[in-house]
Amino acid sequence: MIDKKKVYSLQFTVYSVLFFLTLYAIRYTLYAVCYAQDQKPQESDQQIMDFSLASFGEKGKKTWDLSGKSADIFQDVVKLKDVIGNLYGKEEDVKLTADKGDFDKTQGKIHLQENVIITTSTGAKLTTDSLDWDRKNKLVTTQDAVNIERGNMVTTASGVRGEPDLKKINLQKDVTVNINPGTEEKDKEQSVKEKIVITCDGPLQIDYEKDIATFNNNVKVDTQDALIDSDIMDVYFGKAGKDSPGSKKEAPGLGADMGSKIDKIVARGNVKITRGENVSYSDEATYSALDKKITLLGRPKLIIYSGEDMNAPLGN
Repeated sequence: MIDKKKVYSLQFTVYSVLFFLTLYAIRYTLYAVCYAQDQKPQESDQQIMDFSLASFGEKGKKTWDLSGKSADIFQDVVKLKDVIGNLYGKEEDVKLTADKGDFDKTQGKIHLQENVIITTSTGAKLTTDSLDWDRKNKLVTTQDAVNIERGNMVTTASGVRGEPDLKKINLQKDVTVNINPGTEEKDKEQSVKEKIVITCDGPLQIDYEKDIATFNNNVKVDTQDALIDSDIMDVYFGKAGKDSPGSKKEAPGLGADMGSKIDKIVARGNVKITRGENVSYSDEATYSALDKKITLLGRPKLIIYSGEDMNAPLGN
């Protein structure tokens, strides 16, 4: 005989479980809806077209400006599209462009991203994927890959920190510098002969005002005549026609034509120079571009496999 009390008890237990499962499902659904609502993009306080902002210095002279085709204005940040920024200096102007940008109203800093380009009035150009522009400290930084063109020197690296006008920059790692004086069609054959490629693990410090670049860690120079390896290398640049009679004088320190020619290379630390089958070792070596001679300093050692003239007077 069936015990009705047990049946009713079992039915009550099943209904109770179903009831609590239903409550749990409803609670989970409400939580998911609330969470989804919280994840919706925050709406801007104001949206305007053709946003522009400028700052003026002494005697009402504009020092910088920032504009965008559209702007979403939040409490602390302005999100811009089709960004154009300008810096107006005493000797040259700087223009920054990007597809998108965030202007931090509290700190005055600007983050640019997508198709970021810096160009200067003296002809330098930097391209990268993203860039942080600190107006107050006159500093631009990025951890992304960068490409810099200035004169006849093209530099690629990962990460950069420097001045917006690109006069002084620090390239962090994986550096490659291509120097090729010939750009005209008639100069192509000569440019191949004079082409120089310099690589290093980094960092690379470039001072365009002093026309010097310092390469660090695993430095390699590849020229038509020789291969040079060292720990550190200072490359001194000159400007084509700099001292020639009747040449146009440049404003001092602009370094617009840096890379037109190399005056001198000073390699330091574990220096190795390979010319054909001949190899030399030294603590330091100086290469003079004027007479194309190499001077070895500090325990020089030569390994000569042929009668080839090394054309490298030695000195201690």
